[in-house]
Amino acid sequence: MKNIDSYGLKICAFQADLFEKSASNLLCSSRIFVRRFMYSDLASRLDLNGYVFEASSIEDAFDELDRQYGKTEYGHQKYSAEEMHWIGYMYRYWAYTYEQSSKHLFKYIKPEKLRALYFPYHSLDPAQAIDRILESKGTDEKDQIARGVEIMRKIRKKYDDLK
Repeated sequence: MKNIDSYGLKICAFQADLFEKSASNLLCSSRIFVRRFMYSDLASRLDLNGYVFEASSIEDAFDELDRQYGKTEYGHQKYSAEEMHWIGYMYRYWAYTYEQSSKHLFKYIKPEKLRALYFPYHSLDPAQAIDRILESKGTDEKDQIARGVEIMRKIRKKYDDLK
């Protein structure tokens, strides 16, 4: 796990602001926005830690998402601006400190689960909240690494068996 630094805090704040403004600026549901964002090229660039140097605004980010996916009014359930801010911050903090992709995190924990955890966890330090989420799922960073190594061994064994 990597420690959060000033750069990490900046991209966390950017993503949190983007998520917060999505609650009022977009017509689609919050879940649709989060899914589209987490699979977007923009999120991939944030994962690579280069986005802050592009000096884009929140509006530019919305425009980029619209160019990639098109505008939509799909869905109706909107999360509050505070919930969206926290969800955006948590996803980015997690991606940055655990060096995981946005796509992976979206698959691991859905926005509706994070929303359900907003009230009990929003006052915690993000690292503590992530630890509690991992504990509740019965995994931690070491378990994830061990699981990945085991999967790679199985893949290699199957590959070697095919030779």
